[in-house]
Amino acid sequence: MTITVVIVDDQAMVRQGIGALLGAQSDISVIGDAADGAEAVREVARLNPDVVLMDVRMPEVNGLEATATILSAPSPTRSRVLMLTTFDIDDYVYEALRIGASGFMLKDAPAEELARAVRVVAQGDSLLAPSITKRLIAEATQRRSTVPKHSRLLDGLTSREREVLELIASGLSNAEIASRLFVAEQTVKTHVSRVLTKLGLRDRAQAVVFAYEHGVVVPGT
Repeated sequence: MTITVVIVDDQAMVRQGIGALLGAQSDISVIGDAADGAEAVREVARLNPDVVLMDVRMPEVNGLEATATILSAPSPTRSRVLMLTTFDIDDYVYEALRIGASGFMLKDAPAEELARAVRVVAQGDSLLAPSITKRLIAEATQRRSTVPKHSRLLDGLTSREREVLELIASGLSNAEIASRLFVAEQTVKTHVSRVLTKLGLRDRAQAVVFAYEHGVVVPGT
């Protein structure tokens, strides 16, 4: 199946460059682009792409505001948002993941990494650059004082589901979790699905935020 993509960036050269890189992939099709957040909301509603590559910093309506609008639309959308940023310490990282963005990629990432990221996100998984993950953890830790360390939702998880949540927050893939727990990868996928459902989360990126906010894992462990 071909993965459809809409590229959002206020710089035409960036849109064209990324479009050319992704257009060279046999399984990815760039079906539209937008120069700002407001236009992005309209184009995504019209085209309903699999993945939206969203620039973070744009004039008028920024990427964070546009993402929030896209992901909170009244009618369900299949689109997933992958944020693009020049700096790995961007102030929007934490909030964007909380509202449902599926991950972040740096704009200077190699073409093959960007294409892989699009595929990962299109499949329903989340993706975070390692340096951005570290920033996320730091932000979550700083906010810990204003967020309860324990959520009643955690009480609904089985011991194995909580273990899987801890491993997700540690950055492990399904295959790595399966190897760690000595179970089949499909079993891990089932556990992950149940964790997301019980905690009311959209994807793994939100699971990482939830885990650090509620003390499921401790930074540095």
